[in-house]
Amino acid sequence: MTPAPTSAELIAASDAHSAHNYHPLPVVVASAEGAWMTDVEGRRYLDMLAGYSALNFGHGNRRLIDAATAQLERVTLTSRAFHHDRFAAFCTQLAELCGKEMVLPMNTGAEAVETAVKTARKWGYRVKGVPDGRARIVVARDNFHGRTTTIISFSTDEEARADYGPYTPGFDIVPYGDLDALRAAVTDDTVAVLLEPIQGEAGVLVPPPGYLAGVRELTRERNVLFMADEIQSGLGRTGRTFACEHEGVVPDVYVLGKALGGGVVPVSAVVADRSVLGVFKPGEHGSTFGGNPLACAVGLEVIAMLRTGEFQERATELGRHLHDELERMAGSGSGRVTGVRGRGLWAGVDIDPAFGTGREISEKLMGRGVLVKDTHGSTIRIAPPLVIGKEDLDWGLEQLRLVLEAQGA
Repeated sequence: MTPAPTSAELIAASDAHSAHNYHPLPVVVASAEGAWMTDVEGRRYLDMLAGYSALNFGHGNRRLIDAATAQLERVTLTSRAFHHDRFAAFCTQLAELCGKEMVLPMNTGAEAVETAVKTARKWGYRVKGVPDGRARIVVARDNFHGRTTTIISFSTDEEARADYGPYTPGFDIVPYGDLDALRAAVTDDTVAVLLEPIQGEAGVLVPPPGYLAGVRELTRERNVLFMADEIQSGLGRTGRTFACEHEGVVPDVYVLGKALGGGVVPVSAVVADRSVLGVFKPGEHGSTFGGNPLACAVGLEVIAMLRTGEFQERATELGRHLHDELERMAGSGSGRVTGVRGRGLWAGVDIDPAFGTGREISEKLMGRGVLVKDTHGSTIRIAPPLVIGKEDLDWGLEQLRLVLEAQGA
């Protein structure tokens, strides 16, 4: 009997035969349940990243697996050439969850953002009356909305942009959290403001109090769509269904993904009222897999789970504990943690570069059985599945303390 390949062998094979567009930690996951993952050698790791919020409900969530399994045995794909019996319920219930009227389902988050960009432009020409070819969208510096050609055209991350030009025009970039700069950027040709309510890839940056409310007021005044990219921040992560709710804000357009598929299948959507999404006519936009039966079955179960409020409550309570513990680390006087940000069960932790890079800290944590990921050099992100237990969360935070103490020794 041929022995199963080791982690080292599998990583070597991946390096040899896959494009090097990612730099993953050297762990090879073979199975997972709840907030825990197990590698091919049987070592267990506490997942403190949750697939960048795609796994809000944990690995192998029984409700989601059962919903997917039942649908797998019936029908998985029809394309949008035909109706199927899960589509109407998914669109209806997702619209209700968002307090909107219409849903345009896609697959990945980047597809949803591309769809939102197309929606805003078409709305600008058909409804607002912007002259053809002049529509502009205002975005924030340090944004992360995906990696398609159009999206990286308005990224300020040179690693994401370099060597992919010529770039798509029509975007104005302003500092995140600066309402005056946003106000100055909006013109009669502006059709939308596209923002993350909390910037995830930038290090879990929370905008100043009142910023989102100010954006909402400004966009109403100037007849501009407020499009909230809630792909990472939405669906329970911050303690509310949507991060915009923390300021009592309802955008014109929700851009959703990641957790909408429950970590089972890619599911994304643009959700808005008929006055916005009603601009599309047959043949003007589409996706073969968008809104497929399997995606709708899983998405419907996600919506049902969110309606209970259980996961929002867990994110609030455990998030409060998470931030209290991280603030204690920052205030310990060691200087190893220089900043903590976030909301709910989501945090960005800045490490003093003198004690190590974010990558180094992530690798040290991996060695102690905890998986996180770095961003922007010296920052690590913490975003465990919302199903994580308090004891497991405390254990993971204790490993971070031990790593930082060892780094400073």
